[in-house]
Amino acid sequence: MKSVPFTAAEIESLIAQHPTPLYVYDEAGIRATARKLIEAFSWNEGFKEYFAVKALPNPRVLGILREEGCGADCSSLLELLLAERAGLSGEEIMFTSNDTPIEEFAKAKEMGALINLDALEHLDYLEKGVGLPDFLSVRYNPGPLREGNAIIGKPEEAKFGMTREQIFEAYRRAKEKGVRRFGLHTMVASNERNAEYFVETARMLFEIVRDVRRELGVTIELVNLGGGIGIPYRPDDTEANLSKISDGIRRLFDEYEMTGVRLAMECGRYITGPHGYLLTQVRHLKHTYREYAGVDATMANLMRPGMYGAYHHITVLGKENEAASKAYDIVGSLCENNDKFAINRKLPQLQEGDILVIHDAGAHGHAMGFNYNGKLRSAEFLLRPDRSFEMIRRAETVEDYLATLRL
Repeated sequence: MKSVPFTAAEIESLIAQHPTPLYVYDEAGIRATARKLIEAFSWNEGFKEYFAVKALPNPRVLGILREEGCGADCSSLLELLLAERAGLSGEEIMFTSNDTPIEEFAKAKEMGALINLDALEHLDYLEKGVGLPDFLSVRYNPGPLREGNAIIGKPEEAKFGMTREQIFEAYRRAKEKGVRRFGLHTMVASNERNAEYFVETARMLFEIVRDVRRELGVTIELVNLGGGIGIPYRPDDTEANLSKISDGIRRLFDEYEMTGVRLAMECGRYITGPHGYLLTQVRHLKHTYREYAGVDATMANLMRPGMYGAYHHITVLGKENEAASKAYDIVGSLCENNDKFAINRKLPQLQEGDILVIHDAGAHGHAMGFNYNGKLRSAEFLLRPDRSFEMIRRAETVEDYLATLRL
């Protein structure tokens, strides 16, 4: 059974002032997980976790992670601006984008961010548009050499990254053009809990570092192993073994003589995912061919179950010790049949007004929200260590929604 970091009384007090649906993030949990990841790789001098801003793009959270030693992995202009708003700058930021407009490269270069190219063709585009930076990284797509997974797909079918031949050409040309510092990056899996997957990804990258050094005389100083460490969404899932991941990578680091190479990761889900909760209340109960519990949240608040068929555990607040005796479809009010948080899920007997806690929504939850059917974006709250709730994003209003329209 999954636990929650707050009591029913605390949540009832919160929603008395701020109606559901809303998100709550556990600050203590986020800090502890960031520390755990950084400590696991403390053997590598200069290791950096660049938190994937896309997972939870809120400057208050980014500021907390900055305090814990994390940087930011950004993929757009707005994400760069959010990182800047959170007090991050220079090489605390890694900019990994695709199909990138020149103004976004310009902002990244202005900020002194580490620029990571997605395509060989972007080398000339960047040079002509804003000039090449002193540091340049490239994103490797291993194609059929590696398997992806259900979320991220097969690497050879992905739009991201370059072939091995292209990254060698990128290093050669960048060196000729005066680039002096180099990095290497890949991202080939998402929500993966198998430790060996990350170890073999490191092997793949270390081999490239070795070969680039031998064949081109290029020294790669930063290897970004990507993110993708998964979390146990289901109560019976096992956690990713961080020690096993770190130990396996360290063994290869020594085997391939990577002395002087700084490692980085760009985990998002792993850091904040388990520490975010979508709170929603049962609005209607309906019986037709099955039992439905209609709630005041919709897929516009959390699209992962409808989009991926993803599992999110659900706790009925105040009924944690009651038997899960009845199966429900937990649904929202969108005009879409996939607007469901759970299908045929066994829960305690539900009543109108029950508060449901949807777990593991701290990454790719609020961030992926939308306004279909005119649904408004929900508020976000931070559960502070002193047990207070801090609003870190107010709920969207009708006036906000209408402000961009020509009426």
